[in-house]
Amino acid sequence: MFEGFRRKRRNRAIVDALWDELVERARTPDRFLDGGLPDTVLGRFESLGIEVFLFVRRCGRDPALAALSQDVIDRFMTDLDHSMRELGVGYLAVPKRMRKLAGRFYARVAAFEAPVANRDLAALAEALRRTVHVDAPGGRPDAAEALAHHILAAAEFYDRCDATDILAGRLAGADRKTAP
Repeated sequence: MFEGFRRKRRNRAIVDALWDELVERARTPDRFLDGGLPDTVLGRFESLGIEVFLFVRRCGRDPALAALSQDVIDRFMTDLDHSMRELGVGYLAVPKRMRKLAGRFYARVAAFEAPVANRDLAALAEALRRTVHVDAPGGRPDAAEALAHHILAAAEFYDRCDATDILAGRLAGADRKTAP
């Protein structure tokens, strides 16, 4: 019954270190300047959602990373909850908004998986226009191809991440300086 709780406690420092790196990568100015994401709460959500998707996608290739991947998703959802409360969303409205944001995240996962797996720039750009650039007002859909290019480069970065490094709370190990 308490195994999940013990596992999360044991991975807390690792999850925190990975989370910090994911947030740092999600704040890459290229996504906002070149990729057309608006520098708003929803634009930052979209950028962070993209980063979490890419990380989870990488973890899906290795069964040893499954529990850690779920811990990072849990951290993502907890961070969203805390952010909404800090923004002043009412106590009773938070669960409804969390369901909506979680739905958006999983819709992105479904829309982006095949184009990223196939390294299909055009299909990914179209998926971005239909989702991210519609749901984050103020974005620039004309920049979807640049954002798609950045996402595919980031996917390659994650593909190079070693499972041992990830389990130690690091994303890139030796090739950290080559990150997009």
